[in-house]
Amino acid sequence: MSTSENSTAASNSVITQLQWRYATKKMEASKVVPQEKIDLIIEAARLAPTSSGLQPFEVIAVYNPEVREKIKAIAWNQAQVTDSTVVLVFAAWDNYTADRINHMFDLTNKERGFTNEGWEAYRQQLLNTYPQRPAQVNFEHAARQAYIGLGAALIAAASEQVDSTPMEGFDPKALDEILGLSAKGLRSVAIMPVGYRDTAGDWLVNLKKIRRPSEDFVSEVR
Repeated sequence: MSTSENSTAASNSVITQLQWRYATKKMEASKVVPQEKIDLIIEAARLAPTSSGLQPFEVIAVYNPEVREKIKAIAWNQAQVTDSTVVLVFAAWDNYTADRINHMFDLTNKERGFTNEGWEAYRQQLLNTYPQRPAQVNFEHAARQAYIGLGAALIAAASEQVDSTPMEGFDPKALDEILGLSAKGLRSVAIMPVGYRDTAGDWLVNLKKIRRPSEDFVSEVR
């Protein structure tokens, strides 16, 4: 198979997986997702692109049943929270600080083994800009980066034939308190239960996936 054929096959596979996935409403609690698949999904989120490479969010993997019961109570009692194998919590930085910015630039220099004048100038540009902005503005920017990671995790889950549900339907302040996120300088943005669909109990499982047609979704500027 040629390189182009390989590329086409891979692309078709991704589309097939995305057609297969849906926001699972009922999960089968007795079916446990293997840890290696969960690790792969989390790694996809870690590798997701972020603005300036700052990676201003973290993922908290909640396995503990008692903690997940608490989360369920502040998430409209959605059963996926407790019936899934794990709930991934995407939590964004509550603010951009000089320490956080410097940490990522220093890490880059350490891992690459050299410094670059242009890179250091860019560091200073961010230091002169981000920490001076209101904390809420910075949090909202960081939250948008967290959603990129959430998208990568959803696609990775589908690629492993693992079900997932992206959720905003929860009380962020209550979740932050349950997980002690404020002490870490984090604020919850979205949660993602990961498990396997209950094909007998999920009303959505056999319904046709509905998306706007391409002509109503895509416009071109050539």
